[in-house]
Amino acid sequence: MAFAVAATADLGSLLADWHLGHVLAKPLLMPLLVAHVIAIGAPRLLVAALLFGWGGDLALLFDAEAAFLIGMGSFAAGHVCYLVLFGRGGTRPLLGAAYALALVGTVALLWGDLPADLRIPVAGYSLLLTAMALRSSALGLRAGAGGALFLLSDTLIATGVAEWPQLPRPDFWIMATYLAAQYLLATGVTAREPGVR
Repeated sequence: MAFAVAATADLGSLLADWHLGHVLAKPLLMPLLVAHVIAIGAPRLLVAALLFGWGGDLALLFDAEAAFLIGMGSFAAGHVCYLVLFGRGGTRPLLGAAYALALVGTVALLWGDLPADLRIPVAGYSLLLTAMALRSSALGLRAGAGGALFLLSDTLIATGVAEWPQLPRPDFWIMATYLAAQYLLATGVTAREPGVR
């Protein structure tokens, strides 16, 4: 589908260090995924979550702290949409404990290396993101994997902001995990896997 073509173009541009290709491909990604899920009967909250993700994508094309905060706010609104969409289905206590440990450990480790004015926003966003990742597991394995990958992707961003050592081509890994996350969340919702209310 068109989303897969645009995703391949974007990731290929990042691997090739072709910034213009990334700038051209990235804004197409979420609208194409939105078009796909609408065509298969997506609920409005899923469309809203993906569009807020698109807003975050656009903001993060700009290398400025204000743009980072705007992008984080847009993604946070998307996570709220996901949380409402996922409802109150049961999640496994051990998984909840693992996510809680990951949240506390990651924020504690990053805290001292984050810019002072970003510490509280990042901690608050991390709590919301972790809650979304945990709740996604109530929809089944596919959506749960999407939630976990979203958490991984944004953790990679946070380690970059904290100026921790990065993998080669960090933007590639951030986008690869993010695109897989959004696709798995979207298709996990629309497939109505076991556990969907």
